[in-house]
Amino acid sequence: MMSLSPKNTNPAVFVGVLAAIALAGGAIYVGGQGRAPIATPDAQVAKAPTPDRSVQQVAGLPPTDGGGALPFPVEIDVGFSLTDQSGARVSERDFLGRPFLLFFGYTNCESICNVALPRIGEALDALGPDGAQISAVMITVDPARDTPAAMRENLPRWHDRLEGLTGSPEELSAVRARFNVTLETVAEDPTGAPIFAHGSFVYLVDADGDLATMIPPILGPERIAELAKKYF
Repeated sequence: MMSLSPKNTNPAVFVGVLAAIALAGGAIYVGGQGRAPIATPDAQVAKAPTPDRSVQQVAGLPPTDGGGALPFPVEIDVGFSLTDQSGARVSERDFLGRPFLLFFGYTNCESICNVALPRIGEALDALGPDGAQISAVMITVDPARDTPAAMRENLPRWHDRLEGLTGSPEELSAVRARFNVTLETVAEDPTGAPIFAHGSFVYLVDADGDLATMIPPILGPERIAELAKKYF
């Protein structure tokens, strides 16, 4: 049984590990209140599901109630109190009544952020007028450089509706712990600034403030939009 971690240091490995998730329709569904038992398909599974053969049968897993999606062992109590790009304090309560897409990254990232953040922006556009019903948030893993002013300037290059959140190192560490997001400094860029390995999933939080699903950013924006629209 292969294991799966939200941490990503190598996009090629990330794509390979998540290939099985595509069999589940491209999302990892979790139960109410963000709780579900964990399971992932065996690495040797090669056959795809058919109308008579579910993802669980192909992977040798028990049936679930997730519309054919794989159960994923996540227990996340969505909660945070951080500072947004305008300098205001916000919490998860400020988003109640509408779903939001959440990603942990940083604006100087040259790796997975350059995949996930554009996909989120393109998903908002793919929703058309319905895109106004969902928010998109990046919680920075690099508070030293991602000040409110820096995020206000840099995030619009991916989408003008992306909201950036930051905080003290202690506040951000506590939020990452809630979402099981690891953070590691893996190198320095030519200027001596740190390069981080960090979480890769996009978290979809529903209008009630509960984690609804985790989305791998290898999905196309249309599929992300389709998944998000289930929670309007």
